[in-house]
Amino acid sequence: MAGLPPLGVEEEFVLVDRETARPVARNREVAAAASARGLDLALELTSCQVEIATPTSDTAEEIGDHLYRLRSIVAAAADDVGVDVVACGLPPRVPESFPVTDTPRYRAMAGRYGMLAHEQGINGCHVHVGVPDRDAAVAVCNWLRPWLPALLALTANSAIYRDADSGHASWRSVLWSRWPAAGPPPHLRSAAHFAELVELLVATGVILDPHMLYWDARPSDHLPTVEIRVADVQMRVDEARAFATIVRAAVMTALDDVERGTESASATLDPMLLAAAYWKAAHDGLDGDALDPVTGGRMPAWTRISQLVTVVGPALNRLGQREEVDAALRRTWSEGNGASRQRRIFRETHSAPAITRAATVRVDR
Repeated sequence: MAGLPPLGVEEEFVLVDRETARPVARNREVAAAASARGLDLALELTSCQVEIATPTSDTAEEIGDHLYRLRSIVAAAADDVGVDVVACGLPPRVPESFPVTDTPRYRAMAGRYGMLAHEQGINGCHVHVGVPDRDAAVAVCNWLRPWLPALLALTANSAIYRDADSGHASWRSVLWSRWPAAGPPPHLRSAAHFAELVELLVATGVILDPHMLYWDARPSDHLPTVEIRVADVQMRVDEARAFATIVRAAVMTALDDVERGTESASATLDPMLLAAAYWKAAHDGLDGDALDPVTGGRMPAWTRISQLVTVVGPALNRLGQREEVDAALRRTWSEGNGASRQRRIFRETHSAPAITRAATVRVDR
């Protein structure tokens, strides 16, 4: 795999009470139990959440193995504490508010953003892919902009919220968009332009620091990577692995286009069409239509996914992962993504706890 960009995956999970299925503020206890098992967990904004991060990996097999291992440790640590770890973009059942984790930065965020910080419990899957430099990261973010809605539709896993169908496949993305620097990135003219935007947002108090740049594709503020943050956390490791592989192939394709001097559609992309494509993806997921934000064309969501896979197909072949990705997508076609399965369970049971049980991270595979 020499010469191929390394990747890493971060996953956020919510901790829930086993009897009520409501989120519980016990992330420090779970983190302590995980530490005793040799894993340092990151504490998220609310004290109902934890995050895992894989080591840098060179293959999809490594990423899958790391995710199974880390999920298993977190599940065992949660079991030590007597709670469950749930892989949903949002908890299907919520408390009155989400207590903020008691750290200086999170206290500052709660003070600045008020209810945005206390109405969270938002869980994403973030993929880091290595790039040569900041200029390359900016070019990759531009290339990705028209495809981010398709990636959102594929990974939607937050249809049920507050014991009800939200009417959206990814309600997480709708709630997340309320933050001041969330959603699709703007077209970036250069690395210098990117730096100017970040400096302006921090200087005006819109964001506290560069790490609060929550765009769905962004140059990392501390790693030589581009970070794709558009996805809900996935119920299954195989879904996360397939998503990470598609993202890696997309970054490789973008870098190839940049090297060839291929013009990106980003500069002329109509912001209204991109916003409409995002809304369709969040609302319909894979069970409805998609909008091509470049042409304005409407099509079944699966057609748009097929277009993306075709575009990144040569990169998937270089990775040796085309057959695996095709098989994963066939399984999703047959069984639905997380949002589709949530809705199926909810129709059959009218039970939010049934969804949390289905999405609970287990010790074994």
